[in-house]
Amino acid sequence: MFMSDSPAPASSASALPLEDAILATLARAERKTLGAPEIAHAIAEGRDWHALLAPIRRAAVALAQSGRLVIYRHGKPVDPNDFRGVYRLGLPRQD
Repeated sequence: MFMSDSPAPASSASALPLEDAILATLARAERKTLGAPEIAHAIAEGRDWHALLAPIRRAAVALAQSGRLVIYRHGKPVDPNDFRGVYRLGLPRQD
């Protein structure tokens, strides 16, 4: 889904496909949450995925701020504007 081996420049036009790819990956996931490396692997489709980690984090923060996904640390939702370390992403609960 991601078009090149290098991250796209940070603009609203280039960020949208990455945001869509993250949401689509989460929707297909059999688990409730995925880590950024798992999402990067799925999006990169066999290419180098390491360069996607920072853009995924930026897109995840934007998606969380808009309520379209949830960022978790230690199994608990965190403030998208203030978290560090290893995190997981999930879709908002529908219950």
